[in-house]
Amino acid sequence: MKRMKQVALAALALGVALSSGCNTETNKDVYYMIAANVTLPYWQTAATGFNKAAALYKVTAKVVGPTTYDPLGELDALQQAVRAKPSGILISVADVSVLQREIDAAVQEGIPVITMDSDAYASRRLYFIGTNNVEAGRMSGGRLVEKLGAKGNVAIFTIPGQPNLEDRLRGFKEALSVQPGIKIADIVDTKGDAKVAFDKAQEVLSRTGARKIDAIVCLEAASGKAVSDAVKRANLKDREVIAWDADPGTLEGIKNGTIDATIAQKPYTMGYFGLKLLYEVFHQPPAQLNKDFKGDFFSPYPVFVDTGTTLVDGGNVDLYLSVAEGNK
Repeated sequence: MKRMKQVALAALALGVALSSGCNTETNKDVYYMIAANVTLPYWQTAATGFNKAAALYKVTAKVVGPTTYDPLGELDALQQAVRAKPSGILISVADVSVLQREIDAAVQEGIPVITMDSDAYASRRLYFIGTNNVEAGRMSGGRLVEKLGAKGNVAIFTIPGQPNLEDRLRGFKEALSVQPGIKIADIVDTKGDAKVAFDKAQEVLSRTGARKIDAIVCLEAASGKAVSDAVKRANLKDREVIAWDADPGTLEGIKNGTIDATIAQKPYTMGYFGLKLLYEVFHQPPAQLNKDFKGDFFSPYPVFVDTGTTLVDGGNVDLYLSVAEGNK
């Protein structure tokens, strides 16, 4: 419990540092974005979009969440946000079983909630903004089939149970179904920790003979650079690595040849569009907020807003690196 409070306090302190917008006595609009791990470049990019939209609408934005992958820490941040009675909440759901009840409680209290990046489909959230993760998983799997050909052993680096990552894994398996010679030999729980990913990568890359791992596929952002570093340290030239997201370390891995490609999402768009939509809901609320809009034929809201993905490889990585450099 003490550790959880420390995580929440650290997260809320960081949230204050990342806050933006006009915070005056006449401004009643306060919007929260709650991330799964606010220290990752991915979430800092999403926060930039969230804060940019807040400045446009002259409202207050608060970005909070744990500083490591910690669903209970995220729950604590959500509970504190709900107690503040904000105008709206944008949240990435690390663990549905931990967060769904509190999402429903927030909506019950009249607080609009939109999920981003990772969904809680059965909750009372209004809708989901993010990647079509099943399709993106197919994109990742299709790339691997191109690279490996007829056969090979693959290790998947992921966080089991996280909704968006489970969807990516499902799409990846669907893509592999056309090539039964490619086998998923291991599913590694990175716990969203780059150090864990690096240690696990070193272990799986050392296997030989029939257990040799021919490719590592990362379904989450934290492991891309870590796996790239492990491949580089082992001086391996015959392994394929496909990563996720366009973090600087991942892009550098593509540039130096330790990563073949990555699936780039649009976290800035998720954050930016998320605040705009929350603002719209708060200022033009539905007659009944606490209802299942997914099953309503006349719903004013979509079930899902797809922000898109791009495959980044050696052919277009310089463009992404130049954009990252320009946004420093």
